[in-house]
Amino acid sequence: MIFPELLPNEQGILKVSFLHSIYWERSGNPKGLPVLVVHGGPGGGSSPSYRRYFDPEIFNIVQFDQRGCGRSTPHSELRENTTHHLIDDIEKLRQFLKIESWHVFGGSWGATLSLIYAIQYPDNVLSLTLRGIFLCRKHEISWFYQKGASEIFPEEFDLYQSVIPENERGDFVSSFYKRLLSQDIKVRAKAAYAWTRWEMSTSYLKPKELSIKKATNDNFSDSFARIECHYFINNIFLEDNYILDNISNIKNIPVSIVQGRYDIVCPMRSAWDLKKKLPFSRLFVIDNAGHSMKEIGITNKLIDLTNELANSS
Repeated sequence: MIFPELLPNEQGILKVSFLHSIYWERSGNPKGLPVLVVHGGPGGGSSPSYRRYFDPEIFNIVQFDQRGCGRSTPHSELRENTTHHLIDDIEKLRQFLKIESWHVFGGSWGATLSLIYAIQYPDNVLSLTLRGIFLCRKHEISWFYQKGASEIFPEEFDLYQSVIPENERGDFVSSFYKRLLSQDIKVRAKAAYAWTRWEMSTSYLKPKELSIKKATNDNFSDSFARIECHYFINNIFLEDNYILDNISNIKNIPVSIVQGRYDIVCPMRSAWDLKKKLPFSRLFVIDNAGHSMKEIGITNKLIDLTNELANSS
């Protein structure tokens, strides 16, 4: 069962460059097991609901908003916003909070960033709890934004592609990126809404209107769409297959993977490929779930795993 609502007991802004400052917060037990929660997107921002996956008596729960989103500033900024910058920010935050090492918990893009962080700083990671695996390979981006998921949610895909002229539909990521960089506020907002709605409408096994409505929040959809598209058009600023090619760096870190069988956003193939490269990892397939961590089977398994960490401490 998910834990009760929880307020942060400490929060602040960490200046990570001349341009960027990131929001951070801590909740739960200040002297407890440190766990870093890495949000999705890129550009999704953190959420108060993420605190509720951890026993607040046991865990020192650290959350932050990645560059350009949530309460980090400047909002929706693409300059100095790359995977390398985000990894550096996580390290700066760990050092600022004087945490020697921590458990890392992330889903979707949050799982991607968690894996990359662990690959680059394996000595600082006690364990990885990952959900909805996204390895950011070119064929994964093509599946969701070009052709693949389009065949399962055709009615939603038609809304997504409707903002792009037919002669520009050969590369939706590039076509959206051009519009998301537009100086015309209406063009930018229309593209941001379409991009964001597409992901929100496909995140559950059975689409939920509450999730879809997030796309109508212009502040959220602008940073979500712009930053996400910025990362994907640049192949997340890493060579293709970077994670699997460097996976040996984390062979000594305990890894638990929770994957919805019918995840359309991040199909199970990626979780399976990761499991094969990490034979000692644990893969839990939730057969009645899609992508969202709020799918009941995924929620329950994630809480089982955090309780397991708590009991093994």
